[in-house]
Amino acid sequence: MASLFDLTGKVALVTGGNNGIGLGMAEGLAQQGATVIIWGTKPDRNETAAEQLRAHGGQVRSAVVDVSDEEAVKAGVQAILSEFGRLDNAVANAGISIPRASIFETSIEDFRRIEDINIHGVLYTLREAARHMIERGKRGDEGGSLVAISSTSAIHGAARNAHYGMTKGGVVAMVRALAVEFAPHKISVNAILPGWTRSGLTEKLQEWDKFNSAVIGRVPMRGWMDGSDFAAIAAYLASPASRYHTGDAIVIDGGYTIY
Repeated sequence: MASLFDLTGKVALVTGGNNGIGLGMAEGLAQQGATVIIWGTKPDRNETAAEQLRAHGGQVRSAVVDVSDEEAVKAGVQAILSEFGRLDNAVANAGISIPRASIFETSIEDFRRIEDINIHGVLYTLREAARHMIERGKRGDEGGSLVAISSTSAIHGAARNAHYGMTKGGVVAMVRALAVEFAPHKISVNAILPGWTRSGLTEKLQEWDKFNSAVIGRVPMRGWMDGSDFAAIAAYLASPASRYHTGDAIVIDGGYTIY
């Protein structure tokens, strides 16, 4: 009997898939038999991650794509379609933060840069994936899954982090709108809101004793999460098991935002 989350024959894209949450989600997809493409801006890190994913036995590709570049995203999706003929799942995970600062100290240049990646990059990725899915549906092959990585910063106040929280709140609003727009095409759209997770974005915080005591010490399940904690949700949202699960903002944070 096939697994409820079997992704054999499916093609999945994960942006920012070379470390942290993105790599964890790519692992979950690869483990269930999907062909996985990861995008990142660092070729060496991309290929190291791709080699790790190939251990699961499926096809894996990596590409250098800056998601803030609309034309690069279009070209990247077309490259996937040229090689594999389809794209079934897209996870818009790529994102950045900047050093925490008061809203009075955050430059407009910094805000525009974080917005370009965290908002526009997500929109470009989901839009281009959906464009293909809708066209494929017209040929009788409906469906697809789109996932955007937001953050618990979208729903709890964090002083000196307004620039990041604003973009992640925007991702949730975007997902809800797209979920309604794409539902007639049998395309699900969901957001995941991770809590404190080990990744390139949190390297300095992981080493800060005061932060670990004051913040991580407040996580009810205790400790940092890892990318592997997002493997199962990636497989679920990519699979037919979640076909009616859409427009959601799924919090995975060890209980942090309710405590």
